[in-house]
Amino acid sequence: MKKLFILAVSIVAGSMLGMAQQKTLHDFTVETISGQQFPLSSLKGKKVMVVNTASKCGLTPQYEILEKLYKQYKSKNFVIIGFPANNFMNQEPGSNDEIMEFCSQNYGVTFPMMSKISVKGSDIHPLYQWLTSKDENGVVDAKVTWNFQKFLIDEEGRVVKSVSPRESPDSEEIVSWISQR
Repeated sequence: MKKLFILAVSIVAGSMLGMAQQKTLHDFTVETISGQQFPLSSLKGKKVMVVNTASKCGLTPQYEILEKLYKQYKSKNFVIIGFPANNFMNQEPGSNDEIMEFCSQNYGVTFPMMSKISVKGSDIHPLYQWLTSKDENGVVDAKVTWNFQKFLIDEEGRVVKSVSPRESPDSEEIVSWISQR
């Protein structure tokens, strides 16, 4: 009986150790669209929506909804981070400067935009490797299927879920999650 108890404690302790070592969003540093380092640890205590974006996509008008959502909830510890990516049918061919100009002029984007990255394939950015792999994030395998896929991250930097590119950023499900305490 004593050996069984020790075995059970060892398994639980090993599981807890594994969880303690699980990476979070806060373990990454990314580059802003203007070239500065942006430690995601600066977002501790905030809910975060990570979105891969593109300027020449049928879903590009989501920029307007994203900006409205950001303005509405940024004072409530919520932030949106856009990651331009050219992984789907060459729909984000521009340079970082061209992308930022497009976002500013056409949609008045003020939420943080990061440098253009790859969100899938052999050159996938480490952040997206973490976001899309249950082995790394501990929650979900979520292959990026198209531009404007959304990842919801809690205040501790843990993935909550992946949301379809076609789901509006201001859907009831997302707004309800943002509004939860």
